Amino acid sequence: MDISVVVPLLNEEESLPELCAWIERVVTTNNYTYEVILVDDGSTDDSWEVIKQLSLTNNNIKGIRFRRNYGKSAALNEGFKAALGDVIITMDADMQDSPDEIPELRKMILVDGYDLVSGWKQKRFDNTFTKNLPSKLFNAAARASSGIKLNDFNCGLKAYKKKVVKSIEVFGEMHRYIPVLAKWAGFRKIGEKVVEHRARKYGTTKFGWERFVNGFLDLTTITFLYKFGKRPMHFFGLYGTLCFLIGFGVSLYLSINKLMDSGFSLTNKPAFYIGLAVMIIGIQLFLTGFIAELISRNSSERNSYLIEDKLGI
Repeated sequence: MDISVVVPLLNEEESLPELCAWIERVVTTNNYTYEVILVDDGSTDDSWEVIKQLSLTNNNIKGIRFRRNYGKSAALNEGFKAALGDVIITMDADMQDSPDEIPELRKMILVDGYDLVSGWKQKRFDNTFTKNLPSKLFNAAARASSGIKLNDFNCGLKAYKKKVVKSIEVFGEMHRYIPVLAKWAGFRKIGEKVVEHRARKYGTTKFGWERFVNGFLDLTTITFLYKFGKRPMHFFGLYGTLCFLIGFGVSLYLSINKLMDSGFSLTNKPAFYIGLAVMIIGIQLFLTGFIAELISRNSSERNSYLIEDKLGI
């Protein structure tokens, strides 16, 4: 199969028929074999009924329905599991992504050799203060921490090699960081394409201000997991040991002064209590790392590694 189009959605009953017709028109014109996987993330409108009707008229349209709302990451993860195409395209269901971009995205994967191509909505129709400016700040932080030079990490319109989506797990709200997850999995040829951003035609946005807070928290999580997920003791143990040594040094210095000068008031010195507190923090950090290492070593996936190829085995 040439293409799988994965579309996560929540309460998009109005846009689905038009979106699917547009996708069908594009892939038919280019003679692609395809499937459209519509993942209903617990919609409360008639989205699922619309999906069922669309699948009856076109057997290339498939559906997955969650019993309740789990979030975009969960929807993408299930769509990736079900996808059969050599190239997987993701796009939002709100008609702000253009299916006309599909042929060029597919070409960049198959001809230009990219593992992943992310769309860049260079000209946006969103509100400047509530979306555009926070998005620029978010993207700058993601570039700085990941080393991936993308202008728009969160664009829903992306293209992937099949082996990329089969090698990653999108969890929490990590859909914003799929390029980082791909790099983490060893796929380093990540490109970007300027894509059309269309004004919303139906419904309202499903995301609020909290997505930016969650985005930065997830960035911290994924950065830590990428660097220390397999060796947590290297993080907690290092800083725990440093804290303990600093606290111990302060306490030792004050204790020696007390021994040399009986009039020296040890317990009246704030530094004494600060030193004890820093020692305790250091011990706690060290124990956290030790426990995390035990959990990691006893995990069923402790020696699970992504292997590109094998020869003679």
